[in-house]
Order: sequence, then structure tokens, then C-alpha cells
Amino acid sequence: MKKFKLFIAVLVISNYVFSQETFTSEDILVMNDSIQLPGTLTYNTNVKQQPLLIFVPGSGNPDRNGNQPQYGVNGNYIKQFAEAMTNKGVAFFRFDKRNVTASNIKHILKSYEFNDLVEDVSAVINTFKNDKRFSSINVIGHSQGSLVAMMAVNNSDIDKYISLAGLGESVDKTLIRQYNAQNPELAKTVAAHIDELKSTGTIKEINPMLMAVFAKPNHQFLSSYLKLDPTLEIKKLNIPILIINGTKDIQVEEIDAENLHKANPKSKLVIIDKMNHVLKIIEKDDDNMASYMSPDFKLSEELVDLVETFIKQ
Repeated sequence: MKKFKLFIAVLVISNYVFSQETFTSEDILVMNDSIQLPGTLTYNTNVKQQPLLIFVPGSGNPDRNGNQPQYGVNGNYIKQFAEAMTNKGVAFFRFDKRNVTASNIKHILKSYEFNDLVEDVSAVINTFKNDKRFSSINVIGHSQGSLVAMMAVNNSDIDKYISLAGLGESVDKTLIRQYNAQNPELAKTVAAHIDELKSTGTIKEINPMLMAVFAKPNHQFLSSYLKLDPTLEIKKLNIPILIINGTKDIQVEEIDAENLHKANPKSKLVIIDKMNHVLKIIEKDDDNMASYMSPDFKLSEELVDLVETFIKQ
């Protein structure tokens, strides 16, 4: 792993009240060399030491709140999760993924591999590892961030790891499975594109219907991602592990969580009833996608209680 410089810029400090307790919110800028990772730390100012939970976001370009406005994703699920955990006495750090900040794009266009995301998380962990305000450092990885966090904590001295809606197989298998469920013929092309990318590092003729996934600027990142198997990575961990998924998740299946658990049987596996991929409780299937677009859906209380108990025990 390349060496990275760490700088912290505390930009904004504000106090607010949750359940009659005073909390502080700090906007913090973490630097991984030239890559800017702005984020928000929330913690209880009345508690001398409390556990810290670092949230690692998933695929695409989610900001620290969990939103991707260009795709209509405005569910605020990471922000809501942060506020709920802080209210439980768990400090929380959430950050903008590297492709959210405009000044990072010129660096990403030059080179972008999966391990870059791992190094970003390592930079965040190193920012807080000697912070006396916190009794422990815990990392939770969501969706693609499950694998990112898994690899980062394997190279860091942290206390506990949580996989939240993380894949339990290599991403090529997931892509083929997802496309096969919608369009079996197109899934064959997906498989062919993946084979070509694995063998040559590029795809000469990309199916226009698959351009969003296989566009040329994505080839370097995808090539590095396709080599990774989460079930092999989680075997390397020797710290307490909690694996969580929801029954209403339409992106990651329960079998993924089960595969991770089987790969590391010392882990704890919990499937939360009615929780979807953006951590909301869904009573009607028709509301699943709507919850991605609106912050009005209820965050899973079981998730919050489960994570609190795991971190504090």
C-alpha cells in the first residue's frame, strides 16, 4: 500500500440536541495524498470516551448523507443512521466517496483501481486511531463498501468490523445473476464482456445497452474489482465480525450474507425483517424504490439497536 499524507481540517463545529443530550458535529477533511475526503463527525460532548463507528459507502458516488442526486437518490439513509447511532452514544464518521468531490476527478481519470478505495478508508482510520475521545474504532461497510472496509481493516488496528448488505461472491457473478433475472440474452453479453475484460484488460466493442457498466473509463477499476472475492477476504479477519442484511433488499440477497458467514464462521449473522438496501423498513414492495428517493421512510430501529449492542459489548 502506498504511503499517504494525512491532514485534518476542522471546518465547522455546531451543537445540537438529541434526546436531551448535547452533541457536536465537526466537518473534517481527510486527505489521502491529493484525494480529498470531506466528511462529518458527530459525537457526544458530555462523554469523555465513546466508541467510534466509521461508515464506508457503497458503489456509485454516494455523498456522506447517502445521496446521489444525479440519479434521484435522496433517501438520506447514511445521515439518518449517523444521527440514530450518535443518539445511542456511538460517535459516527461519514464521508463523501472520492468521486463526489470535483477536484478529485482529474486524479481519478488518470488512474482508478479498487485498492484506491481501500487506501481512502485506511487514511480515514489513521485519522482517528490516536484520538483519545474514542474508546474503540469500529468500521461498517455498506454494499460495495463491505469489501472495501473488509480489506482496509485487515491492514489496520481496529476493534470490530460490520458488513452491511455486502456481496458474498465476486462482482462478476453478481452482475451476471442480476442481468440474467431481467434479460437472459443480455446476460450472455455481460458474461462475454467480463471474460474479455479479464483476459485483455479492455472491451473492444461494448454493447450500447451495457455502456453504463462497461464504458472504457471503467475498465481499470472493473479489472481490479473482478479479481476480488469477499469470501476469501473475510477469512483473513481475526476480529469480531457482524454480518447484516435485510429481507427487502433488492440489490444484495440474503445468500450473500450467508456466504460471508460461512467463510468466517466466527462471525455473527443477522437478517433484519423488512429492511431494504438503504436501511429503511418497507411494508409494501411498491415502496422499495420510493425509499431511495425520499427521506420520509423509517430507518430500521433493529439495525440501530443491533449495531449499538455489537459495538458496546
